[in-house]
Formats: sequence, C-alpha cells, structure tokens
Amino acid sequence: MFASRTEWDLRPSRLAEALAARRAAGLPVLDLTESNPTRCGLAPAGEGVLAALAHPESLRYDPTPLGLPEARAAVAGYYAAKGVALGADRICLTASTSEAYGYLFRLLADPGDEILVPRPSYPLLDFLAGLNDVRLVPYPLAYDGRWRIDAEALRGAAGRRARALVAIHPNNPTGSFLAPGERDALVDFCRARDMALIVDEVFGDYALGPEGEGAATLAGTAGALTFVLSGLSKVAALPQMKLGWIAASGPADLVRRAMGRLEVIADTYLSVGTPIQRALPAVLAGRSEIQGRVLARLRANWKALEDRAGRGGPVEAPAAQGGWYMTLRLPGVRDDEAWALDLLVEDGVLVHPGYLFDFAEGGYLVVSLLPPEEVFREGIRGLIGRAEASR
Repeated sequence: MFASRTEWDLRPSRLAEALAARRAAGLPVLDLTESNPTRCGLAPAGEGVLAALAHPESLRYDPTPLGLPEARAAVAGYYAAKGVALGADRICLTASTSEAYGYLFRLLADPGDEILVPRPSYPLLDFLAGLNDVRLVPYPLAYDGRWRIDAEALRGAAGRRARALVAIHPNNPTGSFLAPGERDALVDFCRARDMALIVDEVFGDYALGPEGEGAATLAGTAGALTFVLSGLSKVAALPQMKLGWIAASGPADLVRRAMGRLEVIADTYLSVGTPIQRALPAVLAGRSEIQGRVLARLRANWKALEDRAGRGGPVEAPAAQGGWYMTLRLPGVRDDEAWALDLLVEDGVLVHPGYLFDFAEGGYLVVSLLPPEEVFREGIRGLIGRAEASR
C-alpha cells in the first residue's frame, strides 16, 4: 500500500526511550542538543519582526514562483554586503533549505542518479535523497588538526551517474569551512565532470574564531553551475518563519536554463508565504543584532568547552571554525551510543551520538553551542567527569 521510499524504521532509538523515561520520571535534563534559538533565549526583538509581518500588502496574493521581486532583491542585497554582485533574477525563494535541496535534486537528477555528500554531515540529507529518489554517495572528511576533504577519495566516489556535489560551508557538525584551495578544487572537479555544485551555507555568518572570519561565500562562483543555499532559520535566527533561498551562479547559459526550470518547480508548489516575503527586506536589514547575540553565545560556550577539553584530558575537541555545533572525541572504551546513553541515564546530560552524523569512526559525540551558558557549562562538566571516571 505504501511507497518503498517511506519504509523507515520508526521505532524509537534506545536514547529516545531513555530520554522519554527520564522526563516521565520528572528528572532534570541538561540538553546539549538544543539548537532552536527560540528555545535558547535568543529570539530576535519581537517588535521589529511583528511590525514587518504586518505589511498591508500581505493580504494580497500575487503568486510569483521564484519569489516576490522585492524579497529576492533583499537576498541579493544580503550577498552584496558580502561583496558579491548577484542579480535578483538568480534567486529562488523556498520555504526552507530542506525544500531547496528537494528542488535541486529534482532539477539535476533522475531516479537512481547519485549526489556526492560529505561524511560526516547532517542526517537530514538521507531522508531528502530518499524522498527524491536519488542515491547519496559519501566522500570523507579527514582530520589532521583540521577537517579537510580527502581529495583522492572524492575522485573515487564520482561515478558515471554522479550529477551534483554537496559541500557544507561550514560543515555541520565538524564546523570546518572550505579552505580557498578546496573551493577552487571543487569548482574544477564539478566543471570537468559536468556536475553541479550545491553549497549549503546556512551557518556561514557564524565564524567562531579568526580562522573562519575570512571564509568567503561561494555565491557568485563562475567556473561551474553553483547553487548556494541559506535562509532565515540561521541568518536571522527565525526558523519558524519558513523562508530559505537558492542563489544560482556559473556559466550564463546554464544559469538561465536552471532558473527557467526552477521557476516551473517552484510554480508547482508556491510554498513561500506572502507575509514573510513582504517582511524579508526589514528582517534581513535587522539581522546584525540577533547575529551578534548568537555569536556571543556560541563563542562563550566554545571557549568554555575548549578550556575544559584542551588540558590533555580524556575528551578531545577537534578544531572547529564556525557553525552552531562542536564534535567531541571520547575514549574508545565504548561506542558513541553507549557514551550518550551513560551520560543521559547517569548524569542527565543529553548529547547526539556521532553515528547520527555518519562518522566513520566510533567515539564521537556532537553538542550544540546554543544552549544557555550555565546549562552548557554544567553539561560539559558532567560529560568530562563521566569520561574521566571511565579511565
């Protein structure tokens, strides 16, 4: 009766069951997985956003598949502030970055075609690929003091049915920006194989330290057909407003053809609400205030983590350059799920086990840097104490 693409294992994981049991018992949880800014005390100033949503033209329906012209112009202005000249005609608005991936998978790949994706990376890509009948082929990131693309493994991953390569800049969860040489190499790689380059930059405004601050956007890339994804979920800390975008660049004829096809795809769904499109110029203009507060939280928690994990103890914190997440490496006395279960059951600390992000090796945990500082510090203290007790 149901499509095979929806044959998911819907049983709760052992970690989910343990979390439900703890909450049912009324026991406290130090949640180091929380990445929703509206639940971390980091929502933007409500008055400005609500006023922008009250635009009188919001009551008028003017279906424009790629997005209202003034909204797309606001996104082009966002890139202009980064030094990239990008016409509004190269912007396609979507309801989310997830929807943007879906549009692009449909645009670029037939059923059974392949999309190259980094490993480790965000688990949602698996679901998006399955729902769009494409196959993900991972290419590994290797750590040598910095997370880098394994160029030889990438070349071996690109088969004859590869249609696009996904890069995440900075990566979720490793926090690694693409180095300039890596960016150039990926563009050359895609151009030589007639593949498109899809670059997820949702965390691009959040550099944790000086090394990440110069990480340029790939919007405006000329050498290969390139689609840069982002949206209000992270840019303005407004996940509930449901607006993302695709910014296309590359050889002019390919971009023209791509935008024509994207317009038909978008016209089929018309999923972006009018009020947030009307509000978008004001929301983007006011993004610096909320980004400053988010960055202050991220950097404070990042420093607290590095101070505790950088003393030769049992917990390693591989270097991160940006984003809202950090990876931790724990001793190999148990796997990552066992570590996560022990931390939750014994210490009330909730973390992501690394296998959710497709780490090739065990012993990795992933934490969000967004929780309130007192919650984060107490949780990290419990995590390091648990790791020390295992030695």
